[in-house]
Amino acid sequence: MSENYLSNLQMYAIFESGETANPLDEILTLTLQLCPGADPTILERVHKDITGIFSGKYPGFRESGTKYHNLRHTYSVVLAAIRLFHGLLHEKVTVSSDFIFQGLISAYFHDIGMLPQASSEAKNYASLTRYHESRSIAILSSYLKKNKLPRDYWKNCAAIIQYTSLDWDETPGNITNNALELCGQVIGTADLLAQMADRYYLESLPLLFQERRESGIEDYSSALDLMLNTIEFHEKVIKKRLRETLGNLAPAMQTHFRKRWNIDKNLYLDNINLNLEYLRMIKKDCVTDLSCWGKYLRRNPPFS
Repeated sequence: MSENYLSNLQMYAIFESGETANPLDEILTLTLQLCPGADPTILERVHKDITGIFSGKYPGFRESGTKYHNLRHTYSVVLAAIRLFHGLLHEKVTVSSDFIFQGLISAYFHDIGMLPQASSEAKNYASLTRYHESRSIAILSSYLKKNKLPRDYWKNCAAIIQYTSLDWDETPGNITNNALELCGQVIGTADLLAQMADRYYLESLPLLFQERRESGIEDYSSALDLMLNTIEFHEKVIKKRLRETLGNLAPAMQTHFRKRWNIDKNLYLDNINLNLEYLRMIKKDCVTDLSCWGKYLRRNPPFS
C-alpha cells in the first residue's frame, strides 16, 4: 500500500483500528507476527472479558460509568502497545512472547480499578479514580489466579501497571528486570499517546475534568481551566515523562507505521501536535468565552 494514495479517511481508519473496524483484529495480527506459535486464545479471552466487565456483563462488576477512561480508551491503549512492540522489534529491540503477553494483559486491565464492583461502589464510581492503579492491580491479580495464568504474571503485571500512573517515577532498584522495565515503559507510553492522539481528545477533556472532580481531585477549577492548561501540562509534564521515565519509545511508532503500512509518519505524535495546535488556536480566539469554545469543539466523543 502506497502512502501517496491514502486519503485522510483511509489514514484515519488505519490509525483507529487497522484493516477492520475491530481493533482486536489488528492486535491479534501484530501479536502473531511478534509471537509466532503463541496461543491467541489467551488475548481473545481477555479482550472478551474486559468487554464484559465494562458493560456490566461479567460476574461481580457493574456497568462502567466512566466516559473518559472508557472501553474505547482501553482498546486504544492495547492497540498502541502492540504497535510499539512491533516498531521496537523492527528497531532490533526484542521482547519475549511471554513479556509481550504480560504487557498487553496489563494494558487491558490498567484502568479497571475505576469500575464499580458492588452496588455501593456503583453509586460513587468516580470516587474510585484517585487510587485506581492499585485497585486495578488487585483486580488483575485476582483475574490471573482465577484463570490459572503463570504466577510470575501476578507480580510482573503489577509492576507494569505502575508505569501508567503520572504520580509514579521509577527509582533505582524499583525494577531490576530490563524486559519488565521495557514492558512498563511501553504500556505507560501507549496510555499517554492513545489519549492525546485521539481525534476526540479535546472534546473529551471536560469528561476528564468531571471524572477528576467527582473523585475529589481539585487541581483545576473548571473544565475550561483544565483545557487552558493542557498545552503547558503537555510541555512540562507529558513530554518529559515520555522522554525520561518512559524511555523515549514514542518514535518507534513511526517505524511501526512504515513497516506495517508503508506510511512513513508517526501518526500518534502527528495527531497530538494537530490537537495541540487546534487548542492553541481556540485559546487565542476564545480566551474564556465558553460559547466561542463550543463553536470549535463540536464532535461528540463516543462513550463506550
